[in-house]
Amino acid sequence: MSEEKKYKCSRPSCFYGLGFFGSAAYNISTAAGFWMGALGVLKAIVWPAFLVFEAFSKLGA
Repeated sequence: MSEEKKYKCSRPSCFYGLGFFGSAAYNISTAAGFWMGALGVLKAIVWPAFLVFEAFSKLGA
């Protein structure tokens, strides 16, 4: 008897994935060179940390 696992995309991971692709596309399209594009991909990976940091700094928390 084989068990089939159903994988669903939860809302936070879908939101992060869409944000990653959008951020990577923006950063790569505005990059002046290869290394700036590579840095843009790294920024796209950690964009939620920047978002939370800025939100907390604006809220004064």
